Amino acid sequence: MRKNGLKNTRINGEVQRALAEIIRGGMKDPRVSPLTSVVSVEVSPDLKTCKAWISVLGDVEAQKDTLEGLKSAAGYIRNRLAKEINLRNTPEITFIMDQSIAYGVNMSKLIDEVNREAGNED
Repeated sequence: MRKNGLKNTRINGEVQRALAEIIRGGMKDPRVSPLTSVVSVEVSPDLKTCKAWISVLGDVEAQKDTLEGLKSAAGYIRNRLAKEINLRNTPEITFIMDQSIAYGVNMSKLIDEVNREAGNED
């Protein structure tokens, strides 16, 4: 089975939407930041495993606490996911911290700084 087939792409999108709803609305863990977003989801073709990249707005401590809270609540999240989405197998979720947004903001600041310095030299 192809890894990026149309069916798998649809499943990824549906799992991403459901995970975002579960994290935003159903989590009572105080470690999980309310400013958590699910950036991307990759479900394996056999529906056994799922990698979920998350982004947390805040400092490194908030990111670490949120990741820890999500990992400890993985069973609860998987149970809710099984109720939300009708799949043959409910995937085992692995949460990964996504640094791409922070990296993009940092690069944007560096580009602005270089542009300002280039403007001052003229």
